[in-house]
Amino acid sequence: MALSVGTKAPDFTLTTLGENGPELITLSEKIGSGNILLLFVPMAFTGVCTDEFCSVTSELADYEGMNATVLGISGDNPFAQAAWAEKEGIGLTLLSDYEHEAAKAYDVAYDSFLPDKNLTMGGVPKRSAFIIDSEGVIQYAESNDSPGDLPDFDAIKAKLKELG
Repeated sequence: MALSVGTKAPDFTLTTLGENGPELITLSEKIGSGNILLLFVPMAFTGVCTDEFCSVTSELADYEGMNATVLGISGDNPFAQAAWAEKEGIGLTLLSDYEHEAAKAYDVAYDSFLPDKNLTMGGVPKRSAFIIDSEGVIQYAESNDSPGDLPDFDAIKAKLKELG
């Protein structure tokens, strides 16, 4: 079960591919400058994950207007994420949780991902969303066991508007 509202957000340091190559992003260094929306997705280059991140990309200005930084997390390596972002026009910061440490810390890692389709990879993140406030406390938490179920973006936006 995912971490709950009111819980201190676990810190992590993950890799993104920036203009000058791999860069490390540490969550605790982002806290304090507004709200953070963490979006965990199972895998790059898959239909639902692409649809989700393209939709969020088209609304990035809205999220910024709600004082929120959006970070996308998957277990893919940063080079695969960068190729995916370029191919699909994804504009949010993508973080590589290659070792699945963040997914485990937020308790959103599958024990076995889609075993009925012979994808038995453990540690793949469930499609999940967390809002972390400027104090580093989780204010919204949602995790979906079905990889095809999107987060409730209306509820996410309502919470971000409430937090200001």
